[in-house]
Amino acid sequence: MFRLTPLNALLLSVCLGLAGCGGNDTSQPTSNSPTPVSAPSQDTGSSGNNNNDGTGDSTSNGGDNNNNAGTGDNANSDTPDDNTSETDPTFATAISTSRFLQQATFGTRPQDLDALTGKSASNWFKAQLKVPPSLIMPVVSEFTPPPTAEDDFNALYIESTSVAFWRHAIAGEDQLRQRMAFALSELLVVSNAGGEELTDIPEAVASYQDILIQHAFGNYRELLEAVTYSPAMGFYLTYMGNLKGDEVTGRMPDENYARELLQLFTIGVVTLNPDGTEQKDDNGATKELYTNQDITGLARVFTGLDMDYDTSDAQEINEFALPMAVYPENHSEKSKTFLGTTIAAGTGPKASVTQALDHIFAHPNVPPFVSKQLIQRLVTSNPSPAYVARVSAAFSSGQATLPDGSAVGDGRRGDLTATLAAILFDPEARAAATERGGKIREPIVRFTQWARAFSVKNITPEYQEMLWDTRDASMLGQHPYRSPSVFNFFRPGYTAPGSLSAASDMMAPELQITNASTITGYANFMTYYITGLQQEVDVEDLQASYDEENIPLNAENAVESFLASYDAEQALAGNPDALIERLDLLLCAGQLSATSKQEIKQILQTVAQNDEAEPLRLVHLAVLLVMTSPDYLVQK
Repeated sequence: MFRLTPLNALLLSVCLGLAGCGGNDTSQPTSNSPTPVSAPSQDTGSSGNNNNDGTGDSTSNGGDNNNNAGTGDNANSDTPDDNTSETDPTFATAISTSRFLQQATFGTRPQDLDALTGKSASNWFKAQLKVPPSLIMPVVSEFTPPPTAEDDFNALYIESTSVAFWRHAIAGEDQLRQRMAFALSELLVVSNAGGEELTDIPEAVASYQDILIQHAFGNYRELLEAVTYSPAMGFYLTYMGNLKGDEVTGRMPDENYARELLQLFTIGVVTLNPDGTEQKDDNGATKELYTNQDITGLARVFTGLDMDYDTSDAQEINEFALPMAVYPENHSEKSKTFLGTTIAAGTGPKASVTQALDHIFAHPNVPPFVSKQLIQRLVTSNPSPAYVARVSAAFSSGQATLPDGSAVGDGRRGDLTATLAAILFDPEARAAATERGGKIREPIVRFTQWARAFSVKNITPEYQEMLWDTRDASMLGQHPYRSPSVFNFFRPGYTAPGSLSAASDMMAPELQITNASTITGYANFMTYYITGLQQEVDVEDLQASYDEENIPLNAENAVESFLASYDAEQALAGNPDALIERLDLLLCAGQLSATSKQEIKQILQTVAQNDEAEPLRLVHLAVLLVMTSPDYLVQK
């Protein structure tokens, strides 16, 4: 993409400190550190529906690709005009508002701060539950070649799931839902990185993404069932078409899904306490939960599931867009023994799946196992046991209390709205972060945050081929729904060898995809978009490429695609302190250290003195310096 410039070499040297740090620079006091937010008076949680962003996104359901992510009426009708900061301190200040939105959405926007600061975060949360979901499949349909097309293949159709993700993550009104669905996607992993059916048939992963989006505020038990019958999961974990065993030939049922369902999706491998810590026996050893015999028994449950070809043919729907059907003749009639229970011999496929999922879901490991990983994806890589225990309790009870005293959740075990509210409104999430608090920002979220912070217009990823696959280390080093394996982009318990965080016994999952190559790639990738190089496209060449690749787009529209607005920042270009403070608020929620601010200021002043830089160029540089600083990369 780009060669490493002297500036990016400097950025690289600054950012490489990340591998050895556990958080922000604490060697000096922060000149504008966040005002500590008092803990909510009650524990929190949530339950749910869909809802209104309350931040005024103008994107319609399904994603108007020409909408401005920064337009719309910012006032939420469910948000009172009176100041509620005394009883609901989450939005008490612009900094506390920005910090919450960076955990609960794909990024803070200036209009969000204007509309929400001093208002009720509880009302915002409840309003978000009512926003209709922005789904992936309608976008795929938008780019599906017509049946009459001579050539029914084009690259844009194949990448339409990526187009849909970027649209909804950046401009979707249902920000809380989209953010939760993305967190779930890194727990219940399906990936189209393999170059097989899940890559070539976008409906497969699109339907799976929609399952996560639709169930993001629902119940984890119901989500597990939808995931189990998903053709994408069936193909990915190889139990689609799984046949019962045959003693004559020695054939055994495929064990892949049975193993990952337990290990990765529900209970883990060792016994946990309700606070997520590992239980020990009298000798101090962990207690393993199951043996391979349990996996063998459970694998029999997931036999006889395959594509619903009859419905697909009758309704002319792609079979990957439908739940898998059951074929009793292929299902094991044997008894299925696992985790201390036995499903009786002769039990049919649907009943077997239901009984198996019910038994697994009732396991005491499920609440802490799921809760801790969701906390890690949204708030902090190293939640305290007390934090995990509080969220686990909300998961178990299916209810939580918002700061305004209202309850959310339907009272059933596994309610994800209650779990989400408990995560976001917990005292540990809302209080000033400690040295052990926070997490590395995922590269995907860094990009969406930039787009939202600077009111990017024309969210049209279809015109941005760079966004069709950002996995390469020269780019973001991560792409939505395209992890390298079922173990996600990074493991939840990963510690970076030789780092200060590892020496402090701290987990830093995102550091597993952070290295010298990805740091440089990220800086160059962001340089491209921050400086507006995406607008400097050769329209004639691009149109020729579209025509050759059978992509039905007008290249003239690419010139205005992902057009950022820096008007407010340019007005501050002559005042580096004020410019840095604004970027600190929008991008870092007031967490830039005094040292980082001073270093950024010195660079801006040097450039201005030596080059007589225009205001816009100074703003570009300031944004890049902030977004590649360790204080930004570590979200506190």
